[in-house]
Amino acid sequence: MAKLSNHRAKNALAGEDGVCDFTTMAPGERLALFQRIEVGEVWGVGRKITARLEVMGIRTVRQLHDADVETLRSRFSVVLERTVRELRGVSCIDLEEVVPDKQQIMSSRSFGSLVYDLPELEEAVSSYIARAAEKLRAQDALAGAIHVYIRTNIFKPEVPQYQPAMTVPLPEASADTRVLTLWALRMLRRIYRPGFGYHKEGITLLEIVPRGNQQFSLFVPADVGASRNDTLMATLDAINGRYGRGALRLAAEGVAKTWQMRRGNLSPRYTTDWEGVARVAAI
Repeated sequence: MAKLSNHRAKNALAGEDGVCDFTTMAPGERLALFQRIEVGEVWGVGRKITARLEVMGIRTVRQLHDADVETLRSRFSVVLERTVRELRGVSCIDLEEVVPDKQQIMSSRSFGSLVYDLPELEEAVSSYIARAAEKLRAQDALAGAIHVYIRTNIFKPEVPQYQPAMTVPLPEASADTRVLTLWALRMLRRIYRPGFGYHKEGITLLEIVPRGNQQFSLFVPADVGASRNDTLMATLDAINGRYGRGALRLAAEGVAKTWQMRRGNLSPRYTTDWEGVARVAAI
C-alpha cells in the first residue's frame, strides 16, 4: 500500500497537493484508483508474475484486489495471497520489535543515464560496496562471498542486451570496505564488455556470519593487522555517522558521480535534513 501510495503521489494520478493518503479515501474512490493502475506497479509483482496474471485476465490492481486468494495461492505462492489481502486492508506482516540480522546485503541502483565506460561502472560498484559494508559492520558481521552484476535496459529489447553476473567466495570473510571493493572491482572487470549501454548495476554480500565465527586462513595468523583494520573501519563509520554519509570515502567511489540515478521526485526529508525542514513565513 505504501508503494502504491508513493506511485500515485509521484505520477499524474496525484491530486493538486501531490499527497496520497489511502486512509482518508472512501472505499469506492480507492477501488476506482486501483482500476487505473497496472498490476505490475504492485510491490513484489515482477515481470514474470505480471505476464502470468495477464493470462488470467488480471491486468489492473483492482482486478488483483478482486481475485480469488485461494486460486492465487495455489498458482503462485502465499506471498501473492498476502499481497492481495494487504490490498484489501488486512495486515499480514507483523512489526518486528527486534530486527534479525541480514543473511544477505544488497545494494543496487538504476543509472540516471546509460553508462558505457568501465571507470564509471567502477565508481558505482565501489559506492555500492561502501554502503553495503557499512550495514555489514553495523550488525558486527562479515561477508564470505560477493555477487556483482551489470545489465542493459531490459525494457528496450530493440537495443543490444547483455546481463552478466559473477559470484566469488572470498579467501577470508571480511567487513573491510577496501578488501570488498578490491574483489568487487576484479569481478566487474571480468564481466564488463565494451559497446553496451548499461542501465543498472548491483552487488550482494553473501555468506554473512557473525564476526565471532570468523574462519581464518590456514597460513595467516588471525591477529595480523586485524586490530588496525578494524579501528580504521570504525573511524570511517564514526566520521560518516557524524558528518553525513560519504563525508569520508574511498577514492574509487569518485567525486562527480554523473551515473547517479535521477531523483527529481525525491520526497523532502523533514526530520533528517536541515534543508528539508518546513519553513513558516510570518504574515
